[in-house]
Amino acid sequence: MFQSLHNRNYRIYFSGQMVSTAGTFMQTVAQAWLVLQLTGSGTALGVLTTLQFGPLVVFGGPGGVLADRMDRRRLYLVTQTVMCIEALVLGLLVTSGRVELWMVYVLAAVLGCITAVDMPVRQTIVLDIVGPTDLANAVSLNMTVGSVSRALGPALAGVTIAVLGVGPCFLINAASFVVVIVALLLMRVSEMHPAVREPPAKGQFRAGLAYVRKSPELLSVLLMTALLFGLAWEFEVALPLFARYVFDGNAATYGLLASAVGVGAVVGGLESARRGNPSRSMMAISAGVFGASMWCATFAPTLRWEVPVLVVAGGSGVAFAAVASTRLQLNTTPAMRGRVMALYAIAVFGTRVVGGPIVGWFGEHVGTRASLGIGAVAVTVALPVWLLLRPGAEAAGSADQTAWESPAAESG
Repeated sequence: MFQSLHNRNYRIYFSGQMVSTAGTFMQTVAQAWLVLQLTGSGTALGVLTTLQFGPLVVFGGPGGVLADRMDRRRLYLVTQTVMCIEALVLGLLVTSGRVELWMVYVLAAVLGCITAVDMPVRQTIVLDIVGPTDLANAVSLNMTVGSVSRALGPALAGVTIAVLGVGPCFLINAASFVVVIVALLLMRVSEMHPAVREPPAKGQFRAGLAYVRKSPELLSVLLMTALLFGLAWEFEVALPLFARYVFDGNAATYGLLASAVGVGAVVGGLESARRGNPSRSMMAISAGVFGASMWCATFAPTLRWEVPVLVVAGGSGVAFAAVASTRLQLNTTPAMRGRVMALYAIAVFGTRVVGGPIVGWFGEHVGTRASLGIGAVAVTVALPVWLLLRPGAEAAGSADQTAWESPAAESG
């Protein structure tokens, strides 16, 4: 289960991520609660999601090209530094009492632009650190880091907001980025497994799109991921509404609901790490369980029922994400990996440009429970779509096997 932690560079990276992602989830909770305080509107929460993830749709492709062209460790240092500055500015605005809604929106858009580069780098640098042999294990442990943070971060944010206010959450997140920066500086570059960099050329992102279109395995995984995460994994929009309007709670209630998702995600990430290389059947099972739990979460009558259902949703959702991310990386040639993972980031986060406002609108105008119900419908549709595409992916089995082996061959 913890095989990749034998790698010194990965241990350092893993430790830094533990701190930083907890801070990130603190900011996520604080930012959503801040907008809700300023507006009381579910639609405003959806707009926030659009502004934060919209740039990923526009700039995610070029970000993936940069990840293939440049030294990923150095590029990651740059993106983490700029993210630190963004969190610091937002924290100072809130604590000084000068924050306005448009400022939150602008800084969310800035963060989105940075994320467009940061996300494909973060997805691909793990392979540079551990090599192909331990990739599946390391990806799953990375998911577990995010899951632990999803459990701890919202809970810490809820307590911090209740005791100190919203502003300190952003300042704590800014400090957490420093830990990642130090971790990246402490790595031994000589022990890494960097892919051969792509020389600059025109049309490199279009070449990545063409590469995906010719691979049924990659295309089917990306389409299912987009459907599943675009509308279903919108907890930052739906859960604040549930906390306030369904369960008549406060920021601590929102923190509890978000932490429930995180607790389940820890279990899902560890189970994925234990299993090693994922299978297509694992994708189907995890997506099916996620869809069923979303239906249950939509109609849970009390907070006592909602929390355990969200635990199941978090676990199955992260298990699906771990399978999808690992299969994409191992079925992609090294020269295309940054661009393919940029498309994965767009499928996971960029689709929320459309999904966030839809979920927020449903929650405000159709009924609060509909903010989770629309996601349950999306998963119910996504699984049959993937099953219909699956025969084409199965037919490409021999090509897939070649791609699984090529990273190992090139790194040896």
